[in-house]
Amino acid sequence: MISAVQMPLEFEHRPSMSGEDFLVAGCNQEAVAWIDRWPGWTALALYGPEGCGKTHLANVFAEKSGAKIVDGKELLDLNPDAILQGNKALAIDGADRIPDGQTLFHLINTLKEEGGSLLLTAIEAPARWSVRLPDLASRLNAMPVVEIGPPDDFLMEAVLLKLFSDRQLQVDIEVIKYLILRMERSFAAARAMVAVLDAQSLAARKNITVPLVRSVLNEWDRAQEGA
Repeated sequence: MISAVQMPLEFEHRPSMSGEDFLVAGCNQEAVAWIDRWPGWTALALYGPEGCGKTHLANVFAEKSGAKIVDGKELLDLNPDAILQGNKALAIDGADRIPDGQTLFHLINTLKEEGGSLLLTAIEAPARWSVRLPDLASRLNAMPVVEIGPPDDFLMEAVLLKLFSDRQLQVDIEVIKYLILRMERSFAAARAMVAVLDAQSLAARKNITVPLVRSVLNEWDRAQEGA
């Protein structure tokens, strides 16, 4: 049995306000570099698939800058000035979910006039958002845009090993490699899968082995097909 903490995987760990570690790898290295570069920029858009670490990096940015973090889909019910409340740094998580382009346009202009900073996160790049205001489209096109890609095999291995280690679970490396080849390639899926395997192994009073993983994955697939 191989403990996660014994695996020789060299990834940089970054803490966030939540206390979780962030593994820096090729898929997110450029995004991390941009966050580290603040306050050398005034506006930045990060995009990538769900669970790739966008919210985590928004928290890191907030810790560095004192930024307020708001959810994009909630902005319709808030007055732009009330959103800022005098803050000169703002992170909008899920900026592509903002239902009112005028609100985002106002926030961008206000922060620019006050010399503030704005971080936007989204699943799609700003160029693919449904933007109807030409002036807002122009502002978004002027922003630096950085993609966070899906994790590769090496990063997924490190993430899974860390998640198992956090739960004080020891698994054989064959279990990790079996999972990587068959599960969804995202951090969110990795967290969910490790939680399910932990619960299943505890209920069955068995170690986490390839047969157990195979059974859980089969049940997972059947549940998805029936959804």
